Amino acid sequence: MAPESSAVENRAPKTSAALNRKDLFLRACRGEPVDRVPVWIMRQAGRYLPEYQEVRKTHTFLQICKTPDVAAEVSLQPFRIVGVDAIIVFSDILIVAEAMGLPLDVPDSGPVLSNPVRDLAAVRRLRDFDPERDTRFVGDAIRAICKEAGPTVPVIGFAAAPWTLACYMIEGRTRGDISHAKQMLRDEPETVRELLERIARATAAYLKSQIAAGAAVIQLFDTWAGELSEAEYAAFELPATQLVYELLATENIPKILYAKGSQHLLRHLGQSGANVISVDWRTDLAEARKILGPHLALQGNVDPTILLQAEAGVRAAAASAVAKTSGIGHILNLGHGILPNTPVANAQAFVAAGQAAPVASPIRAS
Repeated sequence: MAPESSAVENRAPKTSAALNRKDLFLRACRGEPVDRVPVWIMRQAGRYLPEYQEVRKTHTFLQICKTPDVAAEVSLQPFRIVGVDAIIVFSDILIVAEAMGLPLDVPDSGPVLSNPVRDLAAVRRLRDFDPERDTRFVGDAIRAICKEAGPTVPVIGFAAAPWTLACYMIEGRTRGDISHAKQMLRDEPETVRELLERIARATAAYLKSQIAAGAAVIQLFDTWAGELSEAEYAAFELPATQLVYELLATENIPKILYAKGSQHLLRHLGQSGANVISVDWRTDLAEARKILGPHLALQGNVDPTILLQAEAGVRAAAASAVAKTSGIGHILNLGHGILPNTPVANAQAFVAAGQAAPVASPIRAS
């Protein structure tokens, strides 16, 4: 089935004659006028979809990630079912840690990395890897998505930001506790800096392979950025994130940075080299625009728990978020991943409401 002619395409509001979904998304990333905001949802492929649950009956999480045709099918599900404007490849941020030498397991209780990195010797044992060989399954999944979705739908590639991946590599696993990582940052700052640089260089190569496979946009996820003080972020994570983007400078595609709990870091996020800053629900979008200025686009930022409420509240929240930015330089999204118990109808309502929200100075069909 060709997704662009599917029921999803018929249900979604049309862009102007000159714009398809990819054009729309790229214009929003550049802050150019659009006739509506593009909408996608972090963790949009996954547990809240019954179709995904059917796949999980016969595949483990990592089997899905490492089987390109299955990863592609799961990635396409929210596009077909929910009507999102972009497809993010189904993978995991810890794939890079595994490729660097830390065995990865993903039981239902959460991911586990064996042999956590706790000293300089462990950092220096980490290996360089060839993404075209060692993580080729990610690129192959992107190629399969692009083939199925066609050239008019943007595919998003992604990776963990350096500090977030370092936290997982140091902790071995985390359920909200990154105390070892923070202690290591304070007791062995040069070790952490070396680890962050190693991760940044590996991440850039990994993302380049995703771009070569067809990703039209890339996003870094910095889930643990908010655990750093402003001074710590500026001294450690900002240079590492800048390095990732510097190494991608020749790639002429938008770069999104999502940083959870980052209201106190906005000024630094704006210096990261990202074109789009994605924020959670604790950051006011209008205030973020004032701090970051008009040259950077915004992504976000509805609280995922709102999608557990009645549909009318979901639609109102989506419209309110778009109103904060007037729809200019804005990609509507949640402020974190969609929750597993979210009704599919509410996810559809969120997307539809965002796509229908009025924008300032829309482009007109000719």
